Amino acid sequence: MTLHAPDLISEMLRGMRLSGVKYRRIEASAPFGVAFSHAPGKAQFHFISRGPAVLKMESGATFALNSGDALFIPNGNSHALLSDEHADVTPVSAFPSEPICNSVCDIHCEPCPDSENVIIFSGCMDFELGGMQPLIRAMPEVMMVSRLMSTWPEIHPLLAAMERESTAQQVGFAGILARLADVVAALIVRGWVESGCGKATGWVQVLRDPRLSRAIYAMHQQPGINWSVAELAREAGTSRSVFAERFLSATGTTPAKYLGELRMRLAIQYIGQENQAIETVALRLGYSSLAAFSRAFKRIVGHSPGALREAGQVPEEI
Repeated sequence: MTLHAPDLISEMLRGMRLSGVKYRRIEASAPFGVAFSHAPGKAQFHFISRGPAVLKMESGATFALNSGDALFIPNGNSHALLSDEHADVTPVSAFPSEPICNSVCDIHCEPCPDSENVIIFSGCMDFELGGMQPLIRAMPEVMMVSRLMSTWPEIHPLLAAMERESTAQQVGFAGILARLADVVAALIVRGWVESGCGKATGWVQVLRDPRLSRAIYAMHQQPGINWSVAELAREAGTSRSVFAERFLSATGTTPAKYLGELRMRLAIQYIGQENQAIETVALRLGYSSLAAFSRAFKRIVGHSPGALREAGQVPEEI
């Protein structure tokens, strides 16, 4: 059966997860400045329920934001939300907060009069792409929902609902906002990928090359197979030498190393998040013994799979 590049995109989107989300509803009046520190291995999401505000990235890039704007910062770069570019900045963790529900807390930045408040709904989350974590590094510093409005009109009612829920604060609004934010963040990522990944280079070449896509899709579909270069070249419909050269050029690594790292990303997911037995995961990912799996895990991740379960923590990135 012939597979095309969109199959790899579908595989990536199917495996996309936004987990461990902690949201904040921030209410402020000018002048204000709220700083968000670098969060390795996590993404940041902001929705401007009532503006205006200014986004200032660590790189110096600034973006004017108005009511209804949403943005996604895939690599968790440090940044600030301000009333104006010259406002004093305070870390978000320094403001007092009150829990609204399990995943949302309320923050008021003093002074806060009863009218003309800026309202921002913000989230910090673990961001996974079904084993395709290298693609996250190729994503732009900031992904704006405004760039998708014309091609993805279904975002409009979602943003309108978020604006309504965050300002009206009816019963259960926090939980509904969190779920809407998850969907909007996922749509922002999908829109970027399906529109061609902008001007990104490097690993994105895989998505643009149907031959490479077929081979990597095969590895993601069956990570437990010990794929050889010859077998992957057959999947790609090219010679071994051409495939190996294209693969290295696009991904910066070899097929064997990519497969090993893919297996470890999946192992972390299966063990750390899905609580599968380590022995089951070892067999599922193609290792002949628990000892062989443990050696590979420690070599790539830096510690044993048992330590991952005991610590209950997921490594930042592989």
